[in-house]
Parts: sequence; structure tokens; C-alpha cells
Amino acid sequence: MHIEKVDNDIDSLTVALTQSLAGLAPGADSKRLVHGRGKTIPGCEQVNVDWFEPVLLITLYAPVNVTDWLGVLKPILEPFEDLIQGVLVQRRYQSSAPMELVLGSLPEVVRAKRGDLRFELSFFKQQNVGFFLDMEPGRAWLEQHSKGKKVLNLFAFTCAFSVVAAKAQAQMVVNVDLSSPALATGRHNHRINGLEQCSVFYLQENILKSWSRIRKHGPYDIVIFDPPSFQKGSFVATRDYQKLIRRIPQLCSPKADILACLNAPELESSFIETLFHQELEQPFALQRLAAHPDFSDVDPERALKLIHCRYG
Repeated sequence: MHIEKVDNDIDSLTVALTQSLAGLAPGADSKRLVHGRGKTIPGCEQVNVDWFEPVLLITLYAPVNVTDWLGVLKPILEPFEDLIQGVLVQRRYQSSAPMELVLGSLPEVVRAKRGDLRFELSFFKQQNVGFFLDMEPGRAWLEQHSKGKKVLNLFAFTCAFSVVAAKAQAQMVVNVDLSSPALATGRHNHRINGLEQCSVFYLQENILKSWSRIRKHGPYDIVIFDPPSFQKGSFVATRDYQKLIRRIPQLCSPKADILACLNAPELESSFIETLFHQELEQPFALQRLAAHPDFSDVDPERALKLIHCRYG
């Protein structure tokens, strides 16, 4: 998209953001305010806006003259100056997705809020801030099902699933990820939520090469697959997702639940469903979790896919 076209879309963003901000209150949960990438808001297709109190994060997927945009947005934001301390812009269309503070200041500590739970965020250091808002249906499902269960959280990242499960009184949670810094943040997330005494384990492993160590704490009642769709040298969904599903009989207890996540616009939910049918011999039932209302999309198959499998 040419910069002129995106600049003309500021009017659409102005309307959408004004409507979203009107319902914002102190202490509100973190949320997606404008989901332009879902293409349900004409003129906002290249913009998302997220709220992590007291920070507004604007993510751009095409070039924009930010100086001109700020001239229009400042009057909209002024009535909320007691709520909004800083405004960040992230340019996802550029290599490494750089982030810039364009208004106000950034608090030393910013945390995503989900009810009484908090999750540490990290700006400027990586493409993702550490908490995925669109994953809320998966967290809500886990919250309802994890009491007394042994949970395996693969590709755990900063362990948000684990925090939710521990809070919901899971018997045990095992988090596995290749990134030591991500798991360190996960430990911190459990501490700040008063969950450091729970039975939570952190394994820094290359998942596809560490099945014997992962099975050690099993069998598991709930298994979560939340891999990157494409991470060179680590995981490629089209090549490696079947390897995860193939391990379900070795990982799971009878009548286990699997939550298979896939964030790849080019792959439909049938991709995951087909793999389950190809790789599993035991009876199972599949259900796709409904997307959160903040993430409506004209094409649900391009959005995050969350597939629940009841195994055995």
C-alpha cells in the first residue's frame, strides 16, 4: 500500500479509536481497541491498536507519516490523558519491527492485565511484547478445565497459559521452550502473581528433539501446542506440526484434552484437523474455539486457529 493511501485512512482510524476509547476505564483489562487487520473496519486494514494500561500501542503494517497522524490523534487522546501515559508505534512492515515512543513517557514497568492476573511486558527488545491478546479464548478454556490436571505447555514463551492454569489450581504445569529469556519472564510472571509455590516446571529444550525429557513428568491431562508458524531452524508448521500430533499417544493420559494453536493466515483450520485424522488412531472429537469479539475477521480462516481435541 502506498503511503498516500494509508495517510488517507486516518479518518477511519479516528472514528474507530474514538468509539473504543469511550468505553475505557481505569484498571480495565488489556485489550485490542482497533483490529484493523481483521478487515471489518474499512480504511483501517493496516493498523491495530492495543491497550496495556497506561500505554497505547499502535501497530502499523504499511508506511505512515506518523507526524501527520499524531496531529490528528492528539485531540482524540487528550480527554484520556489521565489514563494514557505513553503512545508507542511499532512498524511491523520493517525488518525487526522497530518500536518508537511518539507521545508521553513509558513507565518503568508495564504489565498486561487479565482480571487479577498480571503479565510482564517488554517493549523495544523483540517483535512481540510478551502477551498475545488474541489468545484469550484459549486462556479462558484452560481456566475452566485445568483444576487438578497435569498440564504440558509446549512453546510456552512467557508462560501466560501456565499462569492461568496455576491460578486455576492445576496439579502441575510443565513449560517447555527453547528461549531461556522467555522462560525467565515466565518464572517472573508466576512470582508477581503469587504463584511461585505452585508445582510449575520450566524446561529449556528444543521440543522436537527432547521428547524423552518432556515425557518424564507425564502422562498429561492437558497438552497445549502453541508453536510459531514459521521460525527458521526451529519450527515450520507445514513440516513439523504433524510431529507434535504424532506424539499425543505418548504424552497424554486417557481422555486427555489437547489445545492446538495455529497463527498462520495462509493455513486454514482444516490443516490441523487433517493432521489429527492422519496421525491418531484412538477416537477423538474436534472443536474450534470461537474468536474473541475484539478480533472479528472477515475471513476467520486467516485469523488465529484454536482447535480443541478431546482424545480417547
